[in-house]
Amino acid sequence: QVQLVESGGGLVQAGGSLRLSCAASGRIFSINAMGWYRQPPGKQRELVATITSVGRTNYADSVKGRFTVSRDNAKNTVYLQMNSLKPEDTAVYYCYANNPYRAYWGQGTQVTVSS
Repeated sequence: QVQLVESGGGLVQAGGSLRLSCAASGRIFSINAMGWYRQPPGKQRELVATITSVGRTNYADSVKGRFTVSRDNAKNTVYLQMNSLKPEDTAVYYCYANNPYRAYWGQGTQVTVSS
C-alpha cells in the first residue's frame, strides 16, 4: 500500500500563486509516476500534471506555462507550483501515484481562485 498526504491548498486571488505538496509513504519503492489531478465543481476529475521517476513530465494544455510539477525522490514528495492562477483553476486537487499494479490517490485539497 501507498499513502499520499497533500498540503498547500487554499484561497488565492486571480493572478496569484500556490504550491501544493504531496508526501508518499508505505511501499514507496514501487512507485513510478506521481502527479496531480483535479476535479472542478460539477465536473469530472481531470489530469493536471504527472512526472515519472526519471523526471519525464506531462501537462494538461490548460496549465502549460503556468504550472510546474517537480519531484524529490529522496523525500518521496511531489510538488505542484501554480502561478498565474485563474478562477477556472478552482477545484479539489488530488495527489496521484502509481506502481505496476494500481493507482493511489490522496484525500484531496481545495484550491479556490477568486476573481
